[in-house]
Amino acid sequence: MKKARVLFLVHKYLIPPETVKTDKIAGAEWKMEWDIISTLKRRGHKLLVVGLDDDLSPMRVAIDEFKPTIVYNLMEEFAGVSVFDQNVVSYLELLRVPYTGCNPRGLMLSRDKALAKKVMAYHGIPVPGFFVVPRGGKAKFPKRVSYPVIVKSLIFDSSRGISQTSVVTNDGHLKKRVRFIHDNIGSDAIVEQFVDGREFYVGVLGNDRVQAFPVWEMNFGEMPESSWHIATERAKWSVKYQKRYGLKFEKATLTKEIAARVQRLAKDAYQALHMTGYARIDMRMESGGRIMVMEANANPQLMRGGYFAESARLAKISYGPLLEEIMALGLRWRPERTG
Repeated sequence: MKKARVLFLVHKYLIPPETVKTDKIAGAEWKMEWDIISTLKRRGHKLLVVGLDDDLSPMRVAIDEFKPTIVYNLMEEFAGVSVFDQNVVSYLELLRVPYTGCNPRGLMLSRDKALAKKVMAYHGIPVPGFFVVPRGGKAKFPKRVSYPVIVKSLIFDSSRGISQTSVVTNDGHLKKRVRFIHDNIGSDAIVEQFVDGREFYVGVLGNDRVQAFPVWEMNFGEMPESSWHIATERAKWSVKYQKRYGLKFEKATLTKEIAARVQRLAKDAYQALHMTGYARIDMRMESGGRIMVMEANANPQLMRGGYFAESARLAKISYGPLLEEIMALGLRWRPERTG
């Protein structure tokens, strides 16, 4: 790839140090930012890192002075509001500056889990039954949903707020868990039909033409049968918890036919939600083989050794070229024009 001037947008508290000892990187909160920035620097690109909090002016100044070829967008929220991630890229579009990752429409559709499911269901993509409980509202169980159900935040990803108690089997527990999401997570709650089975993740890369990476799976290892086999917040992010129960993220062992079906569903979901750049599609497959798309995650974690990067590696795209391909997709994509 031709060497570029790359402006990195990161959360202010996640700006990595310029130099750091290798043994300090693995557990650092800014590991992903370090991995991406240090890799592209080694590959000869000219870089500038800007940390944002609740003010866009540092970004505007940097764009005017640095004149980037592209903005590498690593913002997951703005001013503490998760749904404002789409506004950051909308602003970049108004400035006519190319950026990496998903466009505003794809961010909006995929962020709202209920809206995403409605869009996917319209396109014939299988999704679990669900209903939404707004903050301050009470759960009204529709006929299409039955216990057990899983209660999640409507808008937060990364398994935020999900624990073993998120799967509920009666009205009393449902009321408590919905209140937890409302009060502790600070969002509306989505209540989904629980799909008991294997958990798959599929990385998708592209704009109009898309590529689905090999299917990745969360192996629940030695998790007790009495526990719900779900990707809780601790299961995803606590190394200690993962070691305790032998949890692993690994390439799924599937027949060619099932793997192809999973990848096809991932691409269908990506395109139905108007996503661009890169994403991770989460699914679950019941013992009878029925596959459900649970949610779509725009701009997933890109750290070296993470499951998006590792699934790309299995598709013969190593880490550096993966980061550059994401840049190339951003340079090629243009907002739709109406006239």
